Amino acid sequence: MRRWTFPLLAAVCTPALAVEGMWQPHQLPALGQEMKQLGLELDPASMADLNAFPLNAVINFGGCTASFVSPKGLLVTNHHCGYGAIQYHSTPEDNILENGFLAQSLAQEKTPVPGYKIWITESMTDVTDQVVGGLPADLSGVDYYQGVESQRKALVAQCEADGPYRCQVSSFHHGASYYLIKAMEIRDVRLVYTPSLSVGKYGGDIDNWMWPRHTGDFAFFRAYVGPDGKPAEYSEENVPYQPQRFLKVSASGLDEGDFVMVTGYPGSTDRYRTAQEVEIYFESLYPAARDLRNQVIAVIEQSSEPGSDARIKYESTLAGLANYAKNYQSMVESYQSTGFGEAKQQREAQMWAWVESDPARAAKYADVKSGLAELIDQSWQHMERDLILGYLRYAQLPDTAARLYRLAQEKKKPDAEREAGFQERDWEGIEAAMKRMDRRFDAKVEQAILAHLLSRYAELPSSERDPVIDRTFGLSADLDPQALADKLAGMYAKTQLTDLETRLAWLEASPERFERSDDPFIRFAVADYDRVMAKEQTDKRISGELLQLRPRYMAAIIDYQQSQGHSVYADANSSLRVTFGTVQGYSPQDGLWATPFTTLEGLARKATGEKPFDASDRQLTLIKEKQYGGFDMPTLGSVPVNFLSDLDSTGGNSGSPTLNGKGELVGLLFDGVYESIIADWDFNPDNARSIHVDSRYMLWVMKELDGADHLLKEMAIVR
Repeated sequence: MRRWTFPLLAAVCTPALAVEGMWQPHQLPALGQEMKQLGLELDPASMADLNAFPLNAVINFGGCTASFVSPKGLLVTNHHCGYGAIQYHSTPEDNILENGFLAQSLAQEKTPVPGYKIWITESMTDVTDQVVGGLPADLSGVDYYQGVESQRKALVAQCEADGPYRCQVSSFHHGASYYLIKAMEIRDVRLVYTPSLSVGKYGGDIDNWMWPRHTGDFAFFRAYVGPDGKPAEYSEENVPYQPQRFLKVSASGLDEGDFVMVTGYPGSTDRYRTAQEVEIYFESLYPAARDLRNQVIAVIEQSSEPGSDARIKYESTLAGLANYAKNYQSMVESYQSTGFGEAKQQREAQMWAWVESDPARAAKYADVKSGLAELIDQSWQHMERDLILGYLRYAQLPDTAARLYRLAQEKKKPDAEREAGFQERDWEGIEAAMKRMDRRFDAKVEQAILAHLLSRYAELPSSERDPVIDRTFGLSADLDPQALADKLAGMYAKTQLTDLETRLAWLEASPERFERSDDPFIRFAVADYDRVMAKEQTDKRISGELLQLRPRYMAAIIDYQQSQGHSVYADANSSLRVTFGTVQGYSPQDGLWATPFTTLEGLARKATGEKPFDASDRQLTLIKEKQYGGFDMPTLGSVPVNFLSDLDSTGGNSGSPTLNGKGELVGLLFDGVYESIIADWDFNPDNARSIHVDSRYMLWVMKELDGADHLLKEMAIVR
């Protein structure tokens, strides 16, 4: 197999180019001059070292980012990143999600949520040759996919045999290169402090993705290890983890124009997708996904009372649904108003014209364009059906039964041949999911969700529906909603999967036991298994062919970009990245300029006494009396709450430490502005802005509002 190689970094010529890009740590030395011109005081070469300051203080927080801020394992992330853990520990009688929580001692810190872990990246090693270099040249489709997966699994197994590590092989440039990422896994993570919802989610879904913003989006956890200092499961004997490095927290903060950088784990971007894919996503997928999310939100809200145990169990789900419903809405609006689709087509046409202008290049990439187009069509030919069935995961019992039966089937194979997600390294996570379910499930709410999604499924043409699904739930084109509700009520009355011990027992069951079961959801999982496996094989065939074509497409793009003098970075893929820029406002629309800081007084002006603008009386009194606690910003004449920067970020960067030129924590990144959401596809430096909670507001809330003085003493606060 040919390995596609790319230079570490093309020359970066201007600050504008440097602001765009989520850079791998090994690229930082080449960016050093630009970073220093903007205000970096650290050595860019040393920053490339994952085991040195500041990168070894940055944590993968399971879909978000966090950072150590004390020598005793105290870590800070966004409130919305800890939302699931806070919700897990909340009850109607002790609703810490609503009221906040502060442990006054180590003994009062909340026990870990099952499955909650953090990871500290220790190394990232290029293993492209090991993954694809030795694959036979005649492999294609499913065989190529399985060949790549086998190599990845072998590398991971070897890596994880070397201690308490979680390893993964991540693809960069869409399969052009692969890196083995080795991270130390800490399994005992306890909730220490969360402000009230009126601080941590101030503005709620109304202000989400909007500016001006006044949200105290932060929460503190603590990492624990065994008495020997090594990662261990939760035990009362465990002790706080002592990180190699931790971040000092700035009480003086920064001002407009100052340098900032963010280190974190951005989830995914799609800047190298084709124009064909842009059209599919923006004209079909995003509108449909937005509508489905809004419908599920409405179902949950209609079937659970605010403040009830059922609603508390679904608060985290509601927050996630609402976040991306608004995200997709912005995507659609931006696509329709900016001409992004046409611009993408033009840029792609220019690239292909450049390729075809040279016979050698034309021959090198001859079949890429048409081959990609055909595979993309195949990928999306059942979009509506696949989307609805995908959203069935919000109904946990069918999904749980399917997962348990798949585990039983996979256990029959040698571990190396099991599907990723069902190997021995994954069993603990599956068990934790079974345990968490009790605090995230309500039968009445789930039946309503499932009824709605199945009714949407029943509206599909018969050619798009599956007989097993139709038969199990009694679906037809002339579906009677009451009959479906009665059918589901009977299934939920009969199943025993609502019981934790029953779910845990199924973890050890053989396929034959599943096949003898009369539990309605187990029976459905068994009956639906062949359909699921057939679709999986089709998906693997397409993925295998894409894994061979996309690297060549990326090579063409990079060749073209370099010919135009542009820099090169990989799409985000949840691996550790660094982005940088400056504190800057922007113009959201003609005639308006958004300044880069908000203040306590601005927060107070929003207060209505009603959610989500329900600042407490105590907070409003402190603001009225100008009790700033020494955290005010001279140029503002108040305490800054949130600020804007022009650095490049996306989902997964939530909770990322925002650092000044000295590497001191000056805030936490928690959002982007509405106009920048499309930056996942098309970065525009004029309106791509990230929103950060200012460290001075965090410190003010801790000291003046919540009395977290013992935590402030534990942290290193610098002015």
